[in-house]
Amino acid sequence: MNFRLQPVQVAARSDDQEGQLVFADGFLAAVLVQLSEQHGENWGKWFLEAGFGRVDDHRPPIFADLEEAQAWIEARLTGTE
Repeated sequence: MNFRLQPVQVAARSDDQEGQLVFADGFLAAVLVQLSEQHGENWGKWFLEAGFGRVDDHRPPIFADLEEAQAWIEARLTGTE
């Protein structure tokens, strides 16, 4: 699966503004947001702000880094999660 990340500013209801659009094989699969200092021990981690199709999750996960997020997204899209 071919991933492409595109940095983006997100208008969130918090200090979380740094984001990444995640494209999988050319399709927008997810929007990730990097958590700000207001999230304490989760500061700097990545949150699934929005997932589309099989990446949608009613309990959005938090990822240690972008590589972990991409692996999770790939597993969701391929049905191996």
